[in-house]
Parts: sequence; structure tokens; C-alpha cells
Amino acid sequence: MSDVSVRVAWADDAPAIAELQLRTWRSTYAGLVPAEALPDDVDAATAAWHASLSKPRDARNRVLVALERNRAVGFAITTPASDPDCDPVSDAEIAELTVDPEERGKGHGSRLLQAAVDTLVADRFRRAVLWAVASDDALRTFLTEAGWAPDQAHRELDLDGTGATLVKQVRLHTALA
Repeated sequence: MSDVSVRVAWADDAPAIAELQLRTWRSTYAGLVPAEALPDDVDAATAAWHASLSKPRDARNRVLVALERNRAVGFAITTPASDPDCDPVSDAEIAELTVDPEERGKGHGSRLLQAAVDTLVADRFRRAVLWAVASDDALRTFLTEAGWAPDQAHRELDLDGTGATLVKQVRLHTALA
């Protein structure tokens, strides 16, 4: 049996999270976004993660890291929801739910999602939302099987500011017990 867990991320986790995020984005956005439009500076990403983990802007901003032994295999970001139709007091957002593509199917995503939901419940949120790439059938299926549902909200992100690199997203939501 593997030694697996989920815990709150520490500033020392910044390099592992940055590397995992940049590598996973290459897989997640393959075919949707030109490779050159994606960030690839691990040092800059590490610095940004270190700053964010050291001094979050809101006490309810959390980063959770999924571990296999002592190796980061996934992470989730929880925060108050910022969409105009959401109430930041009662609505939360899982801003990112990332599992290393080579580690999927091993339960890390389920553990990470459950830990994120438990964290949001502890922070007294009543509803959670998550934006997913519209074409990411695997993530949408994973979430709907976990009790999430689309709420009809959608958006198009302009990743380069020119309109040349657009990513369509749909929002899913769930009630928190």
C-alpha cells in the first residue's frame, strides 16, 4: 500500500508545485493553446508560489498538496469565489485542481477534492464552484461523479490579450454540507 496523503502546502513546496503546474498545463492545454503561449519559467513560477504560500492575501486562501510518500503529485487551490454572481462569504471556488497526468487514476484526485471540500466546509462556505476547460471531459466526468453539476455559467478566457488564444470554460458547482 502506498504512503499517500493530502496536507496544507508549505512555502517549501513552491518548487514542486511550480514544476507540477507548468508540466501539467502543457498536457491540459495541448491542442487548445499554442505551447509558446504557456509559461515555462520554473524559477519565476517558484518565486510566485513561494510568495503566495508565505503570505496569502486572505486567510481563507488555501493550497493543498497531494503527496505520494514525500513527492507532490497534485494540488488544489481554495478561495472565496470572485464571480459577480457569487457571494464571497458563502460561496467558495476551487481555483485549480491539478493531478500529475502520470498519477491519475490512483485516488489522488479524489483525496485532493475531498480535502478541498472539507477545508471549505471548515471555513463555513455553503457552496463551491470550479471552472473547467469546456473540452476537458475527464475532469467534468470526475466532478459530476463526485456530485458536482454544471450551473450553466460559461466564459472564454483570452490568455494572450489579443483574442488569438481563447479557452472556453464551464462552471460546475456543488452544495457543501
